[in-house]
Amino acid sequence: MPRIVAIQFSTAGKLYDFDAGNLDLAPGDKVVVETERGLGIGAVLRGPVERSEGVPENLVTIRRKATPDDMATQERNRQLEKSAFDFCLKRIMERAMPMKLVRVEYQFDSSKAVFYFTADGRVDFRDLVKDLAHTFHTRIEMRQIGVRDESKMIGGIGICGRELCCCSFLREFQPVSVKMAKEQNLALNPSKISGQCGRLLCCLDYEYETYCCLRKNFPKCGKRVRTPTAVGVIDKINILTGNITLRLDDNKQITIRRDEILSDNAADALPTLPAAAPASQPEARREQRERKHHQRQPSSPAPAPQQKDETREESKRAAVTPPPPAVEAGGDEAQDGQKKQEGRRRNRHRKHGHRRKQGDKPDTSTTPTPNTPGA
Repeated sequence: MPRIVAIQFSTAGKLYDFDAGNLDLAPGDKVVVETERGLGIGAVLRGPVERSEGVPENLVTIRRKATPDDMATQERNRQLEKSAFDFCLKRIMERAMPMKLVRVEYQFDSSKAVFYFTADGRVDFRDLVKDLAHTFHTRIEMRQIGVRDESKMIGGIGICGRELCCCSFLREFQPVSVKMAKEQNLALNPSKISGQCGRLLCCLDYEYETYCCLRKNFPKCGKRVRTPTAVGVIDKINILTGNITLRLDDNKQITIRRDEILSDNAADALPTLPAAAPASQPEARREQRERKHHQRQPSSPAPAPQQKDETREESKRAAVTPPPPAVEAGGDEAQDGQKKQEGRRRNRHRKHGHRRKQGDKPDTSTTPTPNTPGA
């Protein structure tokens, strides 16, 4: 079962797991380990812990505890880093390169020097690398970083008067948004909510969840509420003190407590009209059946213009033409001939498009006068 220790290579840096082997280590001890970049000296943060599950793959074993010679080598590298920083900064100013040098880091065995810088875009530093390699006779690596990493390397004092969180205890950067500042009722002034790096303060994330939980017990701003003494709209909310600023209809503002709110619904504050008396059960059923009947009955289509004209002519003709007289029981042939003749007369006007004028009378000269019974 491996004995795992957590090691950091810089203050508030990332933690890396190593196998302690048979070494007796305690928090704060300096050790020499093999990393992807080469040999390095780190500090033990947490003592050895035997772990059977969750063991990282390719776990590297610590080489040895740091000796006085190792510490002297590290101090000598610090001097090389300072001289390399001054030389590189001088070359950058001479060439007027659009970049800002932040830090120089030498490997423990002086096999490579890493130059950290910030820039707004891509920078052509090929000539600069040639000058550095010719002067220091080692491998040179130029690494571009962000402004938050720059503040973490340089350090400083924040607007709260304490050391920056990123260089004291914050090991990883968390995403911060303006929504966090709005939720905490902070003024959206860039100079108030921004840190040394120019980005939003990392501490906005610390109390964000607490504010979200407390806000659930308060109504939202802009909502109309009712209290025992007044009715108004919520203007401001102080979650920490529990005070609510209420704006009345006459633009007067008063301060109330959360428990003084009787209703969070605007409809409760308005006068309610008396409800109509419910209809009796048989009448309600009859009205429901009538509504269903009207919905089921299809609406008759509107007649076409031509059909309207024909309907009007037929109604006029029926008003002017007298009804046919009754015939005797033995005159079936005469009655059939009369019906055929009247049908031909009507069809003649419809077929040829002739319309009888309003004052014309039907032609009854050819219509035989039947013998009325009893004549």
